[in-house]
Amino acid sequence: MTSEQKRHVAFDWGGVFTVGTFDGRSTQNVADRSGVPVERVRDSYFRHVRQLEVGAWTLPQFWTVLQEEAGIPMPYTDFEPLYLGSIHDNAPMYATLAALPAGVRVGLLSNNYPVVSDHLRRDPRFARFHQPVFSNELGHKKPSPESFAALEAAMGVPAAQVAFVDDVQENIDAANAAGFHGILYHHDHHAAFEATLAEWLNG
Repeated sequence: MTSEQKRHVAFDWGGVFTVGTFDGRSTQNVADRSGVPVERVRDSYFRHVRQLEVGAWTLPQFWTVLQEEAGIPMPYTDFEPLYLGSIHDNAPMYATLAALPAGVRVGLLSNNYPVVSDHLRRDPRFARFHQPVFSNELGHKKPSPESFAALEAAMGVPAAQVAFVDDVQENIDAANAAGFHGILYHHDHHAAFEATLAEWLNG
């Protein structure tokens, strides 16, 4: 493919470039490390995580609330590396990313968190993404229309020329409504996904 490539692709991060959910793994890791029951950790975590996703709270603010509410005896200095260490890469998807032709513009739209988004941007593999859009920086999270409008603006090409890959049907529906070509992903069916993406890019 050449720079005249007419079709492009954008991705979600969690559940696409990771195996399983980051939230599920991170809350389990906090429970394991602290001895606090995972149900108690998750009850507090999921009650407040939207504040992170839309950038209303910093990660230390979020952790202070969780510490107090769930009774977690862990300082923030221990929590941050544990949190970042909860990322479990989906290696086949990173291989797919690296193999995309140079003429394909590659976007990212992720409901994400302060500190985590900075951590991801420092990953050399993320250099392939054209102006990643993170909810915590945008102030809106998927499946909001504002999220997909921001993705289209970041891509610099019409939504109709962009496939959007996500592991959540609600987000695929919103992408389709915004004019993108939605592709639902599951890591157990990566080879089939690659074939679907190649068919789209070559269409």
